Amino acid sequence: MQQCQDNFHETFGSFLQILDCHQEQAKNSQWKRCSVRSLRILPLDEGSPLADDISAFAEGTTQEAIDDTVLGLGLAIRVDGKLYPVRDTAYKSLLDRAKISGSVLPKLSRKTLADVLNECLHMFSSDALVLIRDEKVSAVHSGDARDYSILPIDELLTVLKKKLDERFPGGEYKEGYRDHSVTSATFTFPRQREELLETYIKLLEAKGQKTIADRLVPGIRFITSDTGVASARVSGMIMGRQIPIRIGDCIAVDHRCQKKVEDFEIALDQLFAQFSDNVKKLNELMELELEFPVNAMTRVCKKLAMPKKAAIEAIAMFEMANGGAPATAHDVFMAMQEIMFILKTQDTPKSKMLAVEENMARALFMDWKSFDLAKGVDY
Repeated sequence: MQQCQDNFHETFGSFLQILDCHQEQAKNSQWKRCSVRSLRILPLDEGSPLADDISAFAEGTTQEAIDDTVLGLGLAIRVDGKLYPVRDTAYKSLLDRAKISGSVLPKLSRKTLADVLNECLHMFSSDALVLIRDEKVSAVHSGDARDYSILPIDELLTVLKKKLDERFPGGEYKEGYRDHSVTSATFTFPRQREELLETYIKLLEAKGQKTIADRLVPGIRFITSDTGVASARVSGMIMGRQIPIRIGDCIAVDHRCQKKVEDFEIALDQLFAQFSDNVKKLNELMELELEFPVNAMTRVCKKLAMPKKAAIEAIAMFEMANGGAPATAHDVFMAMQEIMFILKTQDTPKSKMLAVEENMARALFMDWKSFDLAKGVDY
């Protein structure tokens, strides 16, 4: 798979690999600031003469990048006089610069869509911050630093590793991933297992789940994006189950309000206290009895907008295993994790999996009793 293609993704077996990748990416990325009204959009679909005219594009653009865009978003953009294919990750930010939205827009012909965008972009005197990476325009952010601040991914990774080594000595890098939307990295802390999970482990053992408890290890997942998908964030995780479980809210620094990497470093100091608080919430779920757990699970999944097909399958599995008996909120929360496993077996894109995981983590703080009703609910 060519790196220029929209569906490109890769994994990293070591921290050095993911850091080297993003250091190289930083060297090869261009951030261009220009006026919004100077941008010009052109159709790049199968009927466009540009599809077979590589000479019209900026130096370094390959036919592979052009062909991939023809099959994808189908647009090109002229920035500072040079023409680039537009990556699908840039679509939302491009609409934001034009201040338009609507479900009908993707249904327009590429020429009509390009004309609409050009008419709207020409109306604004504000600046845009354009990210050019891997032969395509990957984002068209606001040029106002209050609206978008660059947080280089390689620098975030460096700061993260430094802080984790200080607070969690002996921590282990587990896996890393990137595509054109997001970058993620996961770490575990086997030496801090008793410190962070002692009470939770004892509660599991008391309920006859020692085999599961013995496998659990605390960890964190780092996620960021410079195409507008995610802030720089770190979430507490419990590893050792079939699917890692994210617990609670994350520590996050948004790409706005002139934020810097130093702000991310300061925010990481909250990590330990927040992790401990989130484990306490998990402990509380084990003490919360639900009289109608299947109904509660259905309502919570609906509230959190879990993917419908996977959620219905997970609910049916829980209902079959539970047999309609009362259960704890913790039992239901764990049954919900099956949604992630179902999505994984369906080769769901990693970026979507991370979004679902983030929504599911909110269940830790919900008022479960308010969902524990005798009346059933359709998903």
